[in-house]
Amino acid sequence: MRDVAVIGVGCTEFGEHWGISFRDLFVKAGALALEDAGVTGEKIDALYVGNMSAGRFVEQEHIGALIADYAGLATNNTPSTRVEAACASGGLAFRQAVTSVASGMEDIVVAAGVEKMTDVGTGASVDMLASAADREWEGFAGATFPGLYAMIANDYMHRYPLTREQLAQVAVKNHENGAKNPIAQFRNRITVETVLNSSLVADPLRLFDCSPITDGAAAVVVVPLERAREFTDSPVRVLASAQASDTISLHDRRDISTLDATVAAGKRAFAQAGLTHKDIDMVEVHDCFTIAEICAIEDLGFCKKGEAGRLTADGATALGGEIPVNTSGGLKACGHPVGATGIKQIYEIVSQLRGEAAGRQVDAEIGMAHNVGGTGATVVVHILGA
Repeated sequence: MRDVAVIGVGCTEFGEHWGISFRDLFVKAGALALEDAGVTGEKIDALYVGNMSAGRFVEQEHIGALIADYAGLATNNTPSTRVEAACASGGLAFRQAVTSVASGMEDIVVAAGVEKMTDVGTGASVDMLASAADREWEGFAGATFPGLYAMIANDYMHRYPLTREQLAQVAVKNHENGAKNPIAQFRNRITVETVLNSSLVADPLRLFDCSPITDGAAAVVVVPLERAREFTDSPVRVLASAQASDTISLHDRRDISTLDATVAAGKRAFAQAGLTHKDIDMVEVHDCFTIAEICAIEDLGFCKKGEAGRLTADGATALGGEIPVNTSGGLKACGHPVGATGIKQIYEIVSQLRGEAAGRQVDAEIGMAHNVGGTGATVVVHILGA
């Protein structure tokens, strides 16, 4: 297996893009990544594209072919594969690209993610997202993702010392970071009172505990590490790529307050990289809801169960804290175009490790990305190093 490096990244602004099509979002992100890498399209050996549900959001399937076509790569007969793992589609697309280069099958590969979610109404979006849970045993019973994560939050708050104010601090911190991110959907600062006074969605989760519906795309270019300096003076190494699965339905889990797939993928990633938690300088975690960030920090092993709320309130996960979490603003403030989120996390870590994160820059040489599908049925963890 060969070592792999990221040589280029690109990301659109995240938000409600009424005037930009699904295909145009991807083409823009891909062009930015290729320009950053100094690579032309004819050099690309393959594409892996994360997308959850274009068939329902924009009534378009055969996404791999569509993207190869509109990226100008169909005339080169470049293989293009759509990767789907619900909200972990982007992270898994990156993993497939890394694996293809590491194996020697391909040399220059684009990993990307795209979702166009605002072309349908809110009710339709909620129903589409619910298909990432168990449709027969959860969806048909009326469960939505806010409802499922509210169950996690209630169970967690019953068993561990987490206050409602501490949970709100997750959103406050991520909006503070998002306010400094030029691609973020929400660039406004909020307070604990903003969160606590927002509309109740699924008790105890309120509107500002929830990530938004978003349009956006991101792309990165990976190559063998041995060739990386042909293209850039600042390659970022892929130190680990790990994946784990769990039951798709929440009610079948051993413990709904602990995402066992996160625990497993995190341990595998640390073992691959030969690193410990003290070596990680920053983490992008999958904060689809505020409780998800609390669980992720603990399940990845950065603190013991029941401690993440206090650490967040004390500023340990803020930009200047002991372990900065979601410097991008996370899903909560940067936005959550579900197929693109995992790639955006890689984009953010590469930007940080290169020292290109402007007003949200932290001192980092090694970063971790944690991408979740559903309520934790699929988890992908990557570790990158400068």
